Amino acid sequence: MTSSVLVLVGSLRSGSTNRQIAHTALELAPEGLELRLYDGLADIPFYNEDIDVEGSVPAAATAFREAVAAADAVLVITPEHNGTIPAVLKNAIDWSSRPFGSSPISAKPVAVVGAAFGQYGGVWSHDEARKALGIAGANVLDDIRMSVPGSMTRFVDVHPREDVEVTTQLRAVLADLQRVLSAPADSSEDAAA
Repeated sequence: MTSSVLVLVGSLRSGSTNRQIAHTALELAPEGLELRLYDGLADIPFYNEDIDVEGSVPAAATAFREAVAAADAVLVITPEHNGTIPAVLKNAIDWSSRPFGSSPISAKPVAVVGAAFGQYGGVWSHDEARKALGIAGANVLDDIRMSVPGSMTRFVDVHPREDVEVTTQLRAVLADLQRVLSAPADSSEDAAA
């Protein structure tokens, strides 16, 4: 059985390291794990409850919600902007968190990884993204982590796919994600036992 994973990149820059890591993840995806890169985050307007009403929801927001709903899991690959989560990613989380009580991100397994220029590889951003996703109702996979430091110097002449440490970590992230998705769901009878 194949599981589908929607990949969100927290950087809009076409040559960003995190976008390169996302493409590398697509190349490294094991059999049975289908990754799909979502390229429409820049098209989604800032979240505004005034336009989030039936008949007025922007088409880009609807398309995004449908993509999240259709995926079995979400993999967020993001840098750090000024010590925190990029605005485009926060906006995506806000749109995916509504409608309250039946949002597409609700209970959806989500992992957050990425790279940043700083010495900690975007840990602050990754932690903030996990926090926001958890509050939005996602099933945040806290144990799946990868934070690559020094991205602006480390990848000047090397693509992340050529970095053995990065590809090894990325393979582990994908294997862990696949393991979560293939684990049998607890039945209410098992939980009661």
